[in-house]
Amino acid sequence: MSRPRAIAAAPNDEEMPYSDDETDDELDDELDEGSESEADEPQEADRPAEQQVKANDRAYHQLPEFKKKVFLCIKKSRYSGNAIKTYKYNVITFLPLNLYEQFKRVANIYFLALLILQIIPDISTLPWYTTLIPLVIVLGITAIKDLVDDLARHRMDKEVNNRKCEVLLDGRFKESRWMDIQVGDVVRIKKNDFIPADILLLSSSEPNSLCYVETAELDGETNLKFKMGLRVTDERLQEERELAQFNALIECEEPNNRLDKFTGTMLWDGDRYPLELDNMLLRGCKIRNTDVCHGLVIFAGADTKIMRNGGKTRFKRTKIDELMNYMVYTIFALLILVSAGLAIGHSFWYNDIGANAWYLNDGKSHTTAYRGFLSFWGYIIVLNTMVPISLYVSVEVIRLGQSKFINWDLQMYYSEKDTPAKSRTTTLNEQLGQIQYIFSDKTGTLTQNIMQFKKCTIAGRSYGGPTTSEGVSLDKIKPVDWTWNRHADRKFQFVDHFLVANIKSKKDKDVLEFFKLLSLCHTVMVESKDGELVYQAASPDEGALVTAARNFGFVFLSRTQDTITVSEMGQEATYEMLALLDFNSDRKRMSIILKFPDGRIRLYCKGADTVIYERLSPNTRHKETTQTALDIFANETLRTLCLCYKDISASEFEAWSRRHKEAQLNMVDREAALDRVYEDIEKDLMLIGATAIEDKLQDGVPETIANLAKAGIKIWVLTGDKKETAENIGYSCQLLTDKMQIHYGEDNEILYEKKKKRRRLRLRRLGRRQTPSNPQDPMNEQEKEMRQVDFVNMACECEAVICCRVTPKQKANVVSLVKKYKKAVTLSIGDGANDVNMIKTADIGVGISGQEGMQAVMSSDYAFAQFCYLQRLLLVHGRWSYIRMCKFLRFFFFKNFAFTLVHFWYSFFNGYSSQTAYEDWFITLYNLAYSSLPVLLVGLLDQDVNDDLSLKVPTLYLPGQQGSLFNYKNFFISLFHGIFVSLIIFFIPYGAFLQTMGQDGEAPSDYQSFAVVTASSLIFVVNLQISLDTLYWTFVSCFAVLGSIAIYFGIMFDIHSAGIHVIFPSVFTFTGRVTAQHYCF
Repeated sequence: MSRPRAIAAAPNDEEMPYSDDETDDELDDELDEGSESEADEPQEADRPAEQQVKANDRAYHQLPEFKKKVFLCIKKSRYSGNAIKTYKYNVITFLPLNLYEQFKRVANIYFLALLILQIIPDISTLPWYTTLIPLVIVLGITAIKDLVDDLARHRMDKEVNNRKCEVLLDGRFKESRWMDIQVGDVVRIKKNDFIPADILLLSSSEPNSLCYVETAELDGETNLKFKMGLRVTDERLQEERELAQFNALIECEEPNNRLDKFTGTMLWDGDRYPLELDNMLLRGCKIRNTDVCHGLVIFAGADTKIMRNGGKTRFKRTKIDELMNYMVYTIFALLILVSAGLAIGHSFWYNDIGANAWYLNDGKSHTTAYRGFLSFWGYIIVLNTMVPISLYVSVEVIRLGQSKFINWDLQMYYSEKDTPAKSRTTTLNEQLGQIQYIFSDKTGTLTQNIMQFKKCTIAGRSYGGPTTSEGVSLDKIKPVDWTWNRHADRKFQFVDHFLVANIKSKKDKDVLEFFKLLSLCHTVMVESKDGELVYQAASPDEGALVTAARNFGFVFLSRTQDTITVSEMGQEATYEMLALLDFNSDRKRMSIILKFPDGRIRLYCKGADTVIYERLSPNTRHKETTQTALDIFANETLRTLCLCYKDISASEFEAWSRRHKEAQLNMVDREAALDRVYEDIEKDLMLIGATAIEDKLQDGVPETIANLAKAGIKIWVLTGDKKETAENIGYSCQLLTDKMQIHYGEDNEILYEKKKKRRRLRLRRLGRRQTPSNPQDPMNEQEKEMRQVDFVNMACECEAVICCRVTPKQKANVVSLVKKYKKAVTLSIGDGANDVNMIKTADIGVGISGQEGMQAVMSSDYAFAQFCYLQRLLLVHGRWSYIRMCKFLRFFFFKNFAFTLVHFWYSFFNGYSSQTAYEDWFITLYNLAYSSLPVLLVGLLDQDVNDDLSLKVPTLYLPGQQGSLFNYKNFFISLFHGIFVSLIIFFIPYGAFLQTMGQDGEAPSDYQSFAVVTASSLIFVVNLQISLDTLYWTFVSCFAVLGSIAIYFGIMFDIHSAGIHVIFPSVFTFTGRVTAQHYCF
């Protein structure tokens, strides 16, 4: 019997408010930072609670109350200048700062300490250059890479800071550089110009001070968005003279990194006006389709939102990284133990033999213990190659190459959108071969996110099936002919002729009201291109609904700040917009309050059925039939929205409007205040009907999910859809089958939001104390944690889980729970801004460049265009990367042990005197030239089976999940393999030379001959061993093995030649004499 699959319902949204996108880790960090700031930086009593900006008054921002302490008594303005600095180094700081950063790595400090030890004559057993040359090469390569990156940042900063912009100075607009702009300046920006700072839009050349912007540099989205100035500034600030006299005071939030939020008020001529994000033009955007606009600089330079988002990226580490670090610590411990043992051996040997042999007298009066102490440090130097200096550099080179292979993979290239796969990180490739859990969004990830209006229910009757104009069902589908509507979108497909007939007859008032609502209740912008209406929608759902209304005769024509104009069955009508209650993921609905041409005031609302049904009037009709239709639509995997309305009296609206304006001017927790006001008006609604939109699965999704499941990967789908819709999508993508046993879980508290943590953070920011927790709380922290553990244990027993009705924050919490309690390697994949939190929380985040912009891609580690490419990313590139990295590490440790431990065996025959078995230049070049390239190529190119077989046999992925190719067992196998090879390499030449006599009657067993034979044996063994382990041979692999051996002999012949000995007798000491003190055969 197959294992059960679970459908997990989400918590109650009303009980668990969420409003931010921080992960739990980020909240922890902010709390920690808050604690430190409270302790270290007490609040100044005279510091304003928010940012204050005075228009056209630079001197105002230099007042003492706007100063902050930077060092001792030195103060400067708290307002940032507009010059940006993203580079890290300058000519003076590059060398010291770069070296400081590199020596924060423990390995580099270790080798620097070795270098210092080698300078001490009594300790040094190796020339200083044997450590200096590899260390300099490693530091040099890293420094060059850092320098190239920083030079690029220097060029970019210079280019940006010297861009031109018109600034209002001395009553006239003058051309100025961006770096000279200051907070409070009024600027003029023209079409196709970049916005130089975060500015408040005052007026533009478009009607109602509309301004179209492209936000590609901000969030990666190329579709145009519109911003709008306040009506008062639009009417009074069009001319240069009027702008020069503008003296408003802006009070707004402190500089922050929230791209989706801005709160402020404008005090001008005694009146206050609310400011929000729609009034702001953010730095990084570009003006489009607008000839000229004027704005007031609110945040400049480092205080702008785009610069605030350029902070530290949370560093993700792989399992192999962590294991590798522990193994390096293990090697270091072994090095200490071996060195200590040999030092003790030297003390005993000197006491018994060395002190009594006249020919070993070095003329120094050191005690036995002190000689043992010196011998310990000498062996630390001799055996230092057990801790490999080039390991980390080699690993980075391999990871860089593997990332390039992902970028170059044509089978992950989506030609329709010219979108290649992109590895946005070089540190996580091998982790792709160890994924145990995948958390996927549904809309736009599993589906295409191309919405099409398919069905609807109006006043209890469902429409959308193939019917005649008389309402008779048809077996054969016949699309509706839209030639009767000159504004219709010809691409729109619909098969219900009866609904069209109802529209044309104008007899069914509910049907007319239904499509009128769709044409009015939205935030879509419209522009005309070649006589055709083109809609710019914030989401594909909204665009599909407005397009549907357009085809059914209710055509949205234009909008201003206060009006919406539509064509209703050929009759143009303009409605006054009194208020717009916008959609967000908290509210799950949007409303608009309109004043009709006949003076009536009506609220139109559309939203999710869960929130709409709670707010319906007891007198509303068709609730049961509409709910039945909604369930049918959900079973057909259609996305649904409920539509409703409410008539409002003039007095009721007047009272509500006053409360609304007060909430708009609230500087503290404005969103919560507005939500309370919205709740007051959005009640006692009358239901009209519901829409059903189709979002088809992407190509290859069922096959991909089936393949990944065979690879032992558990797939969880996290969606905001209804349970029925989510379940049916699960069946259609083969995540669920009829043979599966389904379990439903509806525990409202297992995914409890971190409200207490967020409340502590909010109170700390406001400088208040937290009230003690209530011991009568229904669920304390311990009980909540136990229930979370139970949930994770239950869900992880299932082959797949679908969580429905989840919010963006709850998606991240699900991932956090699995990471926390299962210690599993997780991957999150999504396509929209609502998936960013989940993508950042998982061990690996994958973004799909779909219809919802590029925010998910910009927050991800890997990105591509289609979900089906995920199986290739994991089963091919991930698996290959894991196998290659494991083989590389095993062999790297082996070759270093085989190389280094020859010194250990040699010490038994030289009185434990920390003398080396090889000549100095061989030690220097072994890891740099003689053995590095073959093993590096194995880490880059080796493969056990080709990509086709990797996809056909997904079970080949299992060793990576189990971590069976690289662990402590493999490490000790490499250690014992190295010990065995070092024994053979040392003792066979030793035995051969021990009692050998040449033809001339002299013994050839000198130190030089022994060292050369041992080194040559090591080079042959190591390179032939990697040849035996190589599974995928290429010309490059063959060249690397043969080339490494050839390089060894070429250099060996040079450094052992008589000529180089004559030129550098103190450096190349072998040729011409035998240093008898180095051996005691």
